[in-house]
Amino acid sequence: MNSTKILKLVTASLLAALTCVATMVIQVPTPVTNGYIHLGDGFVILSGILLGPVYGALAGGIGSMLADLLTGYMAYVPITFIIKACAGLLAGVVYKALQKKTGSFHLLPVITGGICAAIVVAFGYFAAESTILGYGLAAAASIPHNFVQGIFGIIISAVLFEALSKVPFIRSMTTA
Repeated sequence: MNSTKILKLVTASLLAALTCVATMVIQVPTPVTNGYIHLGDGFVILSGILLGPVYGALAGGIGSMLADLLTGYMAYVPITFIIKACAGLLAGVVYKALQKKTGSFHLLPVITGGICAAIVVAFGYFAAESTILGYGLAAAASIPHNFVQGIFGIIISAVLFEALSKVPFIRSMTTA
């Protein structure tokens, strides 16, 4: 295994851990849904952008899944893994496509990728809660909360991306 793959794997592990911690540390309960709004989605988006679609999907999905596992949301563990992995994957794909198309290193690809990820999360949880968990149309109550969480995630990922883009290793990962 070459050093680039090792660095990417270590970075993915770090981002998975940061996603888990960011999800667990600050939780604002949403009484209507028995869930919570958290900062972890910022790291899910950032994982997709920094690591690319595959490693980013795994880092975001695993970190978010671990947070559900550790905070007692057992029914959501597989659902969260799939939804957050899809969000990280989409954020990475959109970022790479826009960054390559524009040739620039600006926040527009980050924000656009984040918006796509937030949509996946909001409607992914609605679909899972309404069908798999059997909440039916009552699951629609979670959509606004997930969009609020998505907005915070976009802001966090944009701020962190701006700061991290100054690091040569990170910059080389996002432009590769």
